[in-house]
This record gives sequence, structure tokens and C-alpha cells, in this order.
Amino acid sequence: MDSVHTEAYTVGHRLFNYLKVLAIFLVLYFFLVSIGLIGATFKGLGIGIARSLLESPAGPIIGLFIGILSTSVIQSSSTTTSLVVGMVAAGTFGADPHAAVANAVPIIMGANIGTSITNTIVSLGHIVHKAEFQRAFAASVVHDFFNILAVMILLPLQIWFGIISNAANALATLFTGSGSFTFHSPIKAATAPAVEWLHSLSLSQPVINGEWLTLILALLLLFFSLRNLTRLIRSLVIHRLEAFFDTHIFKTWIRAMGFGAFLTVLVQSSSITTSLVVPLAGAGILQLEQIFPYTLGSNIGTTVTAILASLVSGTHAPLAVAFSHLLFNIFGILVIWFIPPIRQIPLRLSRGLAGLAVKNRIVPFVYLLSVFFLLPLTLIFLVR
Repeated sequence: MDSVHTEAYTVGHRLFNYLKVLAIFLVLYFFLVSIGLIGATFKGLGIGIARSLLESPAGPIIGLFIGILSTSVIQSSSTTTSLVVGMVAAGTFGADPHAAVANAVPIIMGANIGTSITNTIVSLGHIVHKAEFQRAFAASVVHDFFNILAVMILLPLQIWFGIISNAANALATLFTGSGSFTFHSPIKAATAPAVEWLHSLSLSQPVINGEWLTLILALLLLFFSLRNLTRLIRSLVIHRLEAFFDTHIFKTWIRAMGFGAFLTVLVQSSSITTSLVVPLAGAGILQLEQIFPYTLGSNIGTTVTAILASLVSGTHAPLAVAFSHLLFNIFGILVIWFIPPIRQIPLRLSRGLAGLAVKNRIVPFVYLLSVFFLLPLTLIFLVR
């Protein structure tokens, strides 16, 4: 009789675990849809603002902050890069293609910083739980600090010596005339119908501005999915998953970086890739040292889409702009990751800021508003 009860318990336990696995995939789908909705909303609200910012003339410093602000507004470095590519091709940045690429590079650098706002917003879903939030927030802002440090090092070298634009122009010369390549993300294909339906449903409401209604819906969906995703992962597979990550995907920094690049090429969005690890950090499955190289890989992966799209034109300037985005990230990895004392700077800064954010919950909101919006906006108007 005891064996019958034991077997029944085992079968029931397995069935319950299978249901949990299905629930994880369902909640993960909701999470991806919420990220897509946030991006769609900000594009709807800010694409005109971003376009007007990019079209106005600017020096390299202002170009950097224009890149940060425009990408923060539309939450997509790919969109910013695409706009810049189109403007360079149209001659907005000057008739000389080499000079136009040099003018575009600071904006691309700023876009790299601005795109990391999404995963920082995602970390706020853990704000009610102190330990979870500290881990999640540190995991989200380590991406910010790497990008900021890379800009501090590379922008002066670009202004003085043109190291990125010159290398990008040389690469573009090699690839000019290449055939076109296309790749369609299966993740976007799966989530696009839900994103488009919810977005159009919100836009059809007469009571409140549709874009703001979509944003509210996206944030509610984001917090719901994060809360339940963390709980489900912790209750089901935290020990097994942690062991799997430690022994396979995140065992070495090369694997972690390669996985970040591969996954970002697959989903065609570094915002999604970096946001995916935030709840895993909050649950304690991934450590900050494992997440750091993964985010660097996502920086590399996010440039592939623009490069493939630029190959369609077969013209020099669009290709060079796309390659400048790739080279900025490669050079950043070379000068930061491979020099241990410098590599520690983003890790220490992210832990320090996370510690402050836990002590005072207003800190992450001040950080988001000041770094991504108020500071760039103030400097743009003051200098002009």
C-alpha cells in the first residue's frame, strides 16, 4: 500500500513539475511581449522627437548625448542606428562619406548607452524585495557602466585620431558590393502578433492616449511576469539550473560572451537579451561576474542586424556606420575586459550603486531620469 502511495505521489509530483515548466514558458512569453510593448510604445511616443534630434547639426559631444536621449526615448539602438544610416546615406551629415561616418560615430556610441535603459527598467520589477532587487539592479547597470566607460576611453581617441571611423571606412571598402543577407528572428515572429494586437487595442480606446495606455499595460505585464517568473524558477529548478549554467553556458567568460552574442543575433534585440538575465540574477541563479561578459556579447550581437541590412544597399556610408557600431563594441571589450584593473571598474560601480539603491529606493528612479533623460537633454540645450 505504501508503494502505491509513493508511486502516486511521484507521478503527481512529476505532473506538477511539468505544469510548472509550461507555466514558466507561458510567463516568459508574457515577459517578452511586455518588452516588445514597451519598445513599441516608446517608438510611437518618441520617434518624431528622435528624428528631429538626429537631424539637427551637432559636434561630437552633443552627438553623443543626442544618441543617448534619442535611444532612451524610443528604446531601440537598432532604430537609432537605422535612422542614422538613412541620414548618412541621404547626405544629412555631409556630402563627404568619410566625414559623415565620423560625425555619426558619437551618436552610435550614445545609442549604445541609451539602449541599456530597458534592462534597468526591468530590474525595478524586483524593487519590493531587498536582496532580489540588489542583485537584479547590479546586473542591469553593469551594462550601463561598461558602455559609459567605453565611451570615456574611446570618444577622445575617435575625436583626435578617428580610430573607429577610419577602421569602419576600411571595412566598408572591403564589403562594398556584397550581396544582401536577411535573417528573421523566431522570437519576434512569435511575440509580434500579441504585441501588435495589444498595441492596436490600446490605440483604439478613446478615453486615454493609446500610447500611454499601452505603456501602462506593458509595465503591468512586465511586473506580473517578473514576479511569477522568479518564483517559478526558484521553486522548480534553481539548483539544477544554477549547476547547468555554472558547468555549461556560463562556465567561462568566452562561453558567456559567445552565448550573449548568439542569443542577441537570434532575437535581434540586445534589450531582450540583457533583460532575460535580470530575473535570473534576482533569483540568485547567475552572479554579476557571469552576467558581465554575457552583456558584452549582446553588445556584439546587436550590431549584426544593421550590418546585414546595410549590405543590401551595397554603398559605402551605410556599411561604414553599421561597422562603426560593431567596432566600438569590439574596441571597448579589448580595452576594458582584457585589462583586469579596468574590468573591475564596472563591477564595483554597479555593486556600489545597487547598494545605494537598496538603502534608498528613490535612487534607481533618479538614476534613470538623470542619466538617460535630464542630463543629455540639459547638456544638448545648454551647449546649443
